[in-house]
Amino acid sequence: MATRTATQVGSAAKRVKVMVDQVDVKGVPTTFQVTIKPTLTEPYPVKMSMHAEIRQNVLTRFKAGSVSLGLDEEAPCPPGSILLVQGSQQLTRDDTDHEPIFRQESNFHYLFGVREPGGYGIINVDTGRSTLFVERLPESYQMWMGKHKTLEDFKAIYEVDEVRWHDEVATVLGDLDIKPTVYVMNGANADSGSAFTEPEYPDKDKYTVDRSARLFNAVIEARVFKTDAELELMRHVNIVSSEAHLAVMQHCHPGIREYQLESLFRHWCYYHGGARFMAYTCICGSGPNCNTLHYGHAGAPNDRTLLDGDICLHDMGGEFHCYASDITNSFPANGAFTDDQKMVYEAVLAANFAVMESIKPGINWVDMHALAYRKSLERLKAGGLVVGDTEDMMKANLGSVFMPHGLGHFMGKDTHDVGGYMPHRPKRPTEAGYKGLRTATILEAGMVITIEPGVYFIEHLIDQALANPEQAKFIDQTVLSRFRTFGGVRLEDDVVVTSDGVENLSWTPRTVNDVEAVCQGKITSRFELECPYVRH
Repeated sequence: MATRTATQVGSAAKRVKVMVDQVDVKGVPTTFQVTIKPTLTEPYPVKMSMHAEIRQNVLTRFKAGSVSLGLDEEAPCPPGSILLVQGSQQLTRDDTDHEPIFRQESNFHYLFGVREPGGYGIINVDTGRSTLFVERLPESYQMWMGKHKTLEDFKAIYEVDEVRWHDEVATVLGDLDIKPTVYVMNGANADSGSAFTEPEYPDKDKYTVDRSARLFNAVIEARVFKTDAELELMRHVNIVSSEAHLAVMQHCHPGIREYQLESLFRHWCYYHGGARFMAYTCICGSGPNCNTLHYGHAGAPNDRTLLDGDICLHDMGGEFHCYASDITNSFPANGAFTDDQKMVYEAVLAANFAVMESIKPGINWVDMHALAYRKSLERLKAGGLVVGDTEDMMKANLGSVFMPHGLGHFMGKDTHDVGGYMPHRPKRPTEAGYKGLRTATILEAGMVITIEPGVYFIEHLIDQALANPEQAKFIDQTVLSRFRTFGGVRLEDDVVVTSDGVENLSWTPRTVNDVEAVCQGKITSRFELECPYVRH
């Protein structure tokens, strides 16, 4: 297919013009016009009442205790007990005074919504009263950071019951009528293995500090189930990121560099949606780079030039108010699928749609992973890449050769959100592919989870399979030779489990016709897409 020009993209009533310096490739224009229509025209109105509701939810779970999760019951909370959490500190880069843009610690932000570093928060267990402690800055900082907010300013912004300076924690605790037991977060993130750092504050040794998992369990379990206000905010950031993907797909062409496409995505998310942060490192792969699951890292910084005939795999998501989106689109660099690209793409699409159609409360997530394997293998068999009985392939775990990661993960304050392997949830599977699942849970209404099946041609995994007679017998090596440098395809949507199914938060092209129409400029709005299960 010939490279598209701005004229071929087509005209639209409202154009968003994006100027990008191109590499010197014959036939590639130096100016392109993106005609995707942004549908979000006003800043999203974050309401701090969302965090007040969250604090109440956490407190309710905390009072119910771990017995509500089917775990051993703890001792009753002593009268006057408080929950104490600490925000992040502003760090500098290595030995310099350079301050990276601050991003708040997720659990502290979940409870209080505070943007600034250096804070504490306490919640009185008996009364629910919330007190925020903010950093007291030297007067001289005002010439660098502007006029300081007063305590009254912070109280109005964050809608808590009281605001004090961060160096007054000991004073406030000492003034309480009853010497409190202080409950702190104590546990480890199931994905990173990193444990919480216990808050430090003056006169800490004067108080009984409860380091059980009680507060940890209450906060983490609450984060698994989103409130209506959280879901509305997550719809916003998903729409922003979805439209950014559309703009990137329309702007893509052979001869452009991966990082130029990444830069357009970042620009769109910030310019149109106020998303200053990305939820994770952008994966903007093309050609053989698409078989690297977390491409885009420091050693491979999205710097390849796209070639005619490449498949692209873009896994990128903006973050707004510390809430993530996580969307992956795969599409042909020149805007038209080859037969081989279409076969692999539709194998992944079949898996994606089958899972989305099957999800509802009570469904086992591990079963959905197996369903994704089965559906993709059926399509790969129809395309001649694999041969034999599909159920025999499942027994040999052939699916893990082509999709070595888990089907999806919880999402919320973090991309790989917490709660996947809480003590009361099923344990992590051990079989190849399945062990990559970030949760093995039984789905419940209110959970937000990603559906992200893929088919990749990862050299060392293919070679291992060919050396394993139990798997090699299913692979047609003649057909496989066409795909050795193919890369891979992944399709990822963010969904919320509802009372009877799912709501898809992501507005992205999924059918082959829609993908090509977006790339070729024939679709200019998310509302023209065939998006299953989105909320109109």
